[in-house]
Amino acid sequence: MARYRRLPRAEVASACARLDAGEAARTDLAALTRHFLAVLEQRLPGHSVEVRVPPFGAVQVIEGASHTRGTPPAVVEADPETWIALARGTLAWSEARLHASGARSDLTAHLPLV
Repeated sequence: MARYRRLPRAEVASACARLDAGEAARTDLAALTRHFLAVLEQRLPGHSVEVRVPPFGAVQVIEGASHTRGTPPAVVEADPETWIALARGTLAWSEARLHASGARSDLTAHLPLV
């Protein structure tokens, strides 16, 4: 079961417009972050990679070996602006400033999410 919910298209479009105009509020960043985490979780169910976007959320995705304690074998961590840009396709994985560790942490093949 997804931890986060997908937003209606109109809400995503409005929040993205505010972001593009440089007028996004913290609530917009939180909503978009959680929306795109929900999309990723729905498309790539599993527990082998943890995608973290502090302080707004984290999900475990991609089938494979799962973990029950401690840090998972593959982790991706990005700030909200970077995560949203990757999810929207306005930033390439190779150009993103993020932390990715583990053999399955390269999400290039799964992005963008729109």
